[in-house]
Amino acid sequence: MAALAAQVAERLPGWRVGSATLAAPGALAAALLTFGGRALVYPLFMTNGWFVSTRLPDRLAAAGGAGCEVLPPLGLDPALPRLMSDHAAERAAGVGLDPAATTVLIAAHGSPSDPHPKRVTEGVADALRQDGRFARILTGYVDEAPRLRDAAVEAQDGLCLPFFAARNGHVVVDVPEALASAGYRGLLLDPLGTWRVIPEVIAAGLSGAAARREAQS
Repeated sequence: MAALAAQVAERLPGWRVGSATLAAPGALAAALLTFGGRALVYPLFMTNGWFVSTRLPDRLAAAGGAGCEVLPPLGLDPALPRLMSDHAAERAAGVGLDPAATTVLIAAHGSPSDPHPKRVTEGVADALRQDGRFARILTGYVDEAPRLRDAAVEAQDGLCLPFFAARNGHVVVDVPEALASAGYRGLLLDPLGTWRVIPEVIAAGLSGAAARREAQS
């Protein structure tokens, strides 16, 4: 997180950019002390589920950040479908695959108790289908149907694109295990949140939010 924040700061001269994780006790409150309680908060999440819509605002308020503005999370950025299409096409070409004959499998977390994660992922998948660059766009989930393993059986020699913000538990354990159990023979890409272009995406989101805030003041 700190490394990503530093990369974003490089693209926003004059800004103070910090980071905190909800998993570390006291980290959010400590970070807010340097921003006076009015920071723009960019959630490094792929959906606007419970953590972003409920848990994060509650934690901000408890830490003295009630005046912060929480932006839409990374996964809702409108630039993502085009970036995903371009990245997948580039990787396909790199291994000799014709995108027009290639299936892209979007691997995501999902949630059996919250419709938001699946809704966001399916929205991105629909945008990639409309783009028309690939033969098929499939989705598979770790925690709900359609299960990743079942979708991977259909994808086989295609590309698997993990719709995750970081390289952590699900990406390093659950996704590879599901692909292996399906006999998947295709290419597993890096999780979206680790791509080199992501600091640029986050910086653009923050800059746009700051411009809107200034216009409204």
